Amino acid sequence: MASVEKTAGPSSEQRDSQGNLIEGDQPLKQFADLKVGDKSSSKAEGGKPSEHPTSSVAPAEKPSTFENTKTTRRSYEDELRYLFDINETSIGIKKGFVPNMNVEGKVFVNKPLKDILLQELQSNIEGSGGAFLPALKQVANVASLPGIIGQSIGLPDIHSGYGFAIGNVAAFDVSDPASVVSPGGVGFDINCGVRLIRTNLHVQEVAPFREEICEALYQAIPVGVGQGGSCKTDTLDDVMNNGVDWAIKNGIAWESDREFCEENGHMRNADASKVSSRAKARGKVQLGSLGAGNHYCEVQIVDEIYDKEAAKVMGIDFEGQICIMVHCGSRGLGHQVATDYLKVMETIMSKQKIKLNDRQLACVRINSKEGQDYLSAMAASANFAWVNRQGITHQIRGVFENIFKKSAQEMDMNLIYDVSHNMAKMEDHVLAGGEKKKLLVHRKGATRAFPPHHPSLPKAYQEIGQPVFIGGSMGTNSYILLGTEGSMQNSFGSTCHGAGRAISRHKSHKALTFQEVLDNLDKKGISIRIQTPKLVMEEAPETYKDVHEVINAVHQAGIAKKAVKLRPLAVIKG
Repeated sequence: MASVEKTAGPSSEQRDSQGNLIEGDQPLKQFADLKVGDKSSSKAEGGKPSEHPTSSVAPAEKPSTFENTKTTRRSYEDELRYLFDINETSIGIKKGFVPNMNVEGKVFVNKPLKDILLQELQSNIEGSGGAFLPALKQVANVASLPGIIGQSIGLPDIHSGYGFAIGNVAAFDVSDPASVVSPGGVGFDINCGVRLIRTNLHVQEVAPFREEICEALYQAIPVGVGQGGSCKTDTLDDVMNNGVDWAIKNGIAWESDREFCEENGHMRNADASKVSSRAKARGKVQLGSLGAGNHYCEVQIVDEIYDKEAAKVMGIDFEGQICIMVHCGSRGLGHQVATDYLKVMETIMSKQKIKLNDRQLACVRINSKEGQDYLSAMAASANFAWVNRQGITHQIRGVFENIFKKSAQEMDMNLIYDVSHNMAKMEDHVLAGGEKKKLLVHRKGATRAFPPHHPSLPKAYQEIGQPVFIGGSMGTNSYILLGTEGSMQNSFGSTCHGAGRAISRHKSHKALTFQEVLDNLDKKGISIRIQTPKLVMEEAPETYKDVHEVINAVHQAGIAKKAVKLRPLAVIKG
């Protein structure tokens, strides 16, 4: 990454007791002089068109509309005055970039990824932006929320989303009565997450069956918008209240699967009674299904091992080893829960005297009845999502058993780990200065990345840290990372979750053709089954940031470290 010479700030620069720059400081020279060319924008949250809010949830509004704050639209050059380089792997956002910021913003990016963010900002100012505010503005708006502590943090795969940017982390002091919880900081696909299943098979054994495996997985796993699920139950409340424990009891999970899920696949504060009948109706018919958009099941090959000792602990023993990655969430149930509670919070905010820059950040006090109800419903949706991925895992094991005529146990088809990236969770963190506090950490399009010896990790991973799975775009590499102490110190135990969209779905149709994408995958030896043809263009590698740049950025920043690189052999999508 090209180095950027740091320029000293003006002599008038002042900081408050937290060390944040006080509103009105002058810009650093390298931003004021920066010019960017090509423009891009991002319209779809997490690449999931079926998970946009309905018309009953209000669109984004300018701060002047929602908070009666008179603002003057600034030029791009003026906006750059509020941005500054912290170091080669992060930039800062000063107070004043948007009104009412309580803390500064911080975004982990290297030079190529920073350019993408600035292009998005410039496009928005010039009137050619997307449906949402630019990601940098969204990070700053989150910094204005009551009770936020530290900084509003953006990760290298950040892009615009509903309310919070996707790839945005924010922590709120639970002891502060003003602190809030916001569904926009979790996302519509609650507990969207990634799990990785290992095998002891070598690519030479599997490659001859590539097409057969691809077709069999496509037939076994329901895919697409609104499709039915592979798991049938008359006791959906039990699923939502008990998570993976329900899956074990009903024969679709192994005992060891529970140990290797974040939160053991069961959030204890879940309460299915806080979930609406409409949400339950949507979820009941979708349990054990992949969905559409950027969700996938991918057969992968271990391409390169960076940390052999850690890889061995995870059961990854050799390059060429076959693994299966699953990326999906809580389907229509989670979407409906988010929609329901956004409506509730919009009506409650005025009573709680909460003022916002953007109504997409609708929120309530954490310790209010509505705040606790949402957290219980969110936890129930998270439990549903773990069972959803477990149902898909059950189908994957069955497909491999049928093709290779061995049991899943013989093929060592154990779960390496299951990580979430759309959650808000109560966690203990040590702040700068050594103070320990209980925080509600919102991770929207961000993955928990706890370090070695953290009490939340399985015994097997105490020495290496938490596995983190970063899916690339369709046809590109994915990665296994490990949590670090740096993530605890600098990003509330969080790191990135994927490559991150670089251009909108609409623009992808103009830039690419269906056949071009298929031909490129075929040249790489990758089989694909996809239900919705337009998704081929929308999920092509060209529409996403370079996953290698994202990984290098978090590795260099010390908020996760590289362990293993994987490449795809077969892809199943909705």
